Amino acid sequence: MTVALSWSRRLRGKWSPTGVAPSSSRAEDGPGDASLIIRNVTLQDYGRYECEVTNELEDDVGMVKLDLEGVIFPYHPRLGRYTLNFHEAQQACLEQDGILASYDQLHEAWLEGMDWCNAGWLEDGSVQYPISKPRDECGRKDTPVGVRNYGYRHKDDDRYDAFCFTSNLNGKVYFLKTYRKLSFPEAVQACKKNGAAVAKVGQLYAAWKTQLLDKCEAGWVEDGSIRYPIVNPRPRCGGREPGVRNLGFPDKKYKLFGVYCYKEANSGVTKKKAKEGTGKWKPFQV
Repeated sequence: MTVALSWSRRLRGKWSPTGVAPSSSRAEDGPGDASLIIRNVTLQDYGRYECEVTNELEDDVGMVKLDLEGVIFPYHPRLGRYTLNFHEAQQACLEQDGILASYDQLHEAWLEGMDWCNAGWLEDGSVQYPISKPRDECGRKDTPVGVRNYGYRHKDDDRYDAFCFTSNLNGKVYFLKTYRKLSFPEAVQACKKNGAAVAKVGQLYAAWKTQLLDKCEAGWVEDGSIRYPIVNPRPRCGGREPGVRNLGFPDKKYKLFGVYCYKEANSGVTKKKAKEGTGKWKPFQV
């Protein structure tokens, strides 16, 4: 796309699946000095961008790598582990406010200590999993740490879990105070009456990672699973490591728990934002 009038500037980079690129503008500090501001960034817009600045006969080209701060979360549906082909994994991540993670994102999560013994799809069609603590049940105890790679698998026939990526929230996840435990249908109505919706799995992970949500209370999330976020591990809160605890998929009608709700920052324009799509954040400069 072209931005600016006095100088010619072209930005080449990733376009979102909707066919709409993030909007951009220029900012100048002086002759020959320019920066690029990208607005309405979505999860799909990370990657490398080439910015070309033309001033009469002089050209200057710069490469910008756009990284999104966020969190990787492993995911499988109610059907169980290793039930998703590549396309179903893509859809599962989208439904939980994320996208399939890239190898770079999974590798960064492994460097930060991620350890997961189930293989999952990545955005490039490969199947991998991160191991920080080698053990026999995860490819033998005597193998080195790292991101294990099953290679590129058949996108229609092979079935694994998914590694999803999500980023900052444009709202707040909170544990709804109720006078009693709720079934899943009751939880949906309780959040709705509170001007919110049941939080998606990706939203709960983002709140744990970026908003430091710490709650030792199991609650429903949108896919019908029971989870709770722990930043500061403590007795009777599910182990010694921080993370989002997963208690599985109980019966929606008869099992009773609390609920995690999600409310957008500007709840008055919720319907408008829903039409525009999810995963947008405030403008920033690169």
